[in-house]
Amino acid sequence: MGNKITFTDVMADQKLHQQRRHDLSAFERTFKAEITAVHKLTEVENLFRIQIIDPEDRNNFTFQPGQFVILELPGIGEAPFSISSSASRHGDLELCIRRVGSLTNFLFRLDRGTHVGIRGPFGTGFPMEQMHGENILLIAGGLGLAPLRSPIAYVQENRNQFNNVDIIYGTKDPSQLLFTYQYDMWRADDVNLHIIVEKGDLSWKGPVGMITKVLQDIFGHRETDYFQKTYAIVCGPPVMFKFVCKMLNERDIPMEKMFVSLERKMQCGMGKCCRCNVGSTYTCVKGPVFDYWSVMNMKEAI
Repeated sequence: MGNKITFTDVMADQKLHQQRRHDLSAFERTFKAEITAVHKLTEVENLFRIQIIDPEDRNNFTFQPGQFVILELPGIGEAPFSISSSASRHGDLELCIRRVGSLTNFLFRLDRGTHVGIRGPFGTGFPMEQMHGENILLIAGGLGLAPLRSPIAYVQENRNQFNNVDIIYGTKDPSQLLFTYQYDMWRADDVNLHIIVEKGDLSWKGPVGMITKVLQDIFGHRETDYFQKTYAIVCGPPVMFKFVCKMLNERDIPMEKMFVSLERKMQCGMGKCCRCNVGSTYTCVKGPVFDYWSVMNMKEAI
């Protein structure tokens, strides 16, 4: 009896972790959350409202406009998404998601009441307080309006802290416009909204062309001192913000006052998978929000 060795299963913890894809409680830094609503925005984009279930965790969840979370579907996979909602709503998040792969195709088949996992927030945010007292240009192309919607909400909630506010938004055609139901609300908050499409249809009455055309029209009516007191946030395809930021810089808006989101580079959120790096910079850790001066000094960032 005294010589009997007690068996110890040293693999017990490891077995538990092997089941983590089916057990939300085993996820590190994962909040249990629930899809509370799904809104169709376009043929390929939905807005998912996701609420962290625990009330205390929900209230304690804070983020900055521009940051992102990892959405986990147990047994399916996970992916990073920019937060599209107001930071003042804490753990009541909104994610604008495009259907492009197996995870998002599965997600689009889900309805409210489905439980998911949320990790984060990750990355850097836009320095909104730094922009107080100045003019602000909020510029988005296509799906770039998804990460831009959170700083737009900040500006709405703190409208007295900004001078002229312009939202410039462009898509390929009218069917791809996102958040159309909010346009009147933005205008009502004394925001100048400019929308342009590359190709109109029979119902389209607005301008046709590129975003740079809108900027030319706006800048033609602004005095020189306007540009000296202006910040810009630019979200969208890299080729778009390359031309937009060049145009802003030609108007003497410093690169340090232009901020872009390299959200397309986002991966695990912690720099561990080494797939978000641009040169020696890990976008998940140092970004996705960068000032344009930093982007210009990152090889192959755009």
